[in-house]
Amino acid sequence: MGKSGEKMFIGQFEHSLDEKGRVAIPAKFRRELKEGAIVSKGLDGCLFLFSKTKFTTMAQSISSLPISKSSARLYSRLMLASAVEAEFDNQGRILIPASLRRFSSLTKTAIITGLYDRIEIWSKSNWEKESAKADKKAEEIVEELSELGV
Repeated sequence: MGKSGEKMFIGQFEHSLDEKGRVAIPAKFRRELKEGAIVSKGLDGCLFLFSKTKFTTMAQSISSLPISKSSARLYSRLMLASAVEAEFDNQGRILIPASLRRFSSLTKTAIITGLYDRIEIWSKSNWEKESAKADKKAEEIVEELSELGV
């Protein structure tokens, strides 16, 4: 657990999608998702998987954005309209709906990464591109974020 009872997800895992579009979520992540989970479109070509508690807090924040702002409407559509409850089967798998599989280019192999308060689900090819980009810009990223006090 993270600070003040927050869920903490860390690590990287590779799992296959079955023919129905189900993917196993690592056991250490499932333990933190006992109260439920939500999967939605993410950013950079991945999917986000949130605990239901985290998603509810985030959705409340998004719903308070002014609907008069185009960017607020677009962001709420991205994050909320695509969201579905993720139900775990007996083997710890969740079904990724076809629309989310298309969005994220998920076909055979998923890379599942823990990023503290969320889980990202990537197609292997999208992950390799994003990971290479991060590796290439690592020093630049660290320098920029250190200026922000991180």
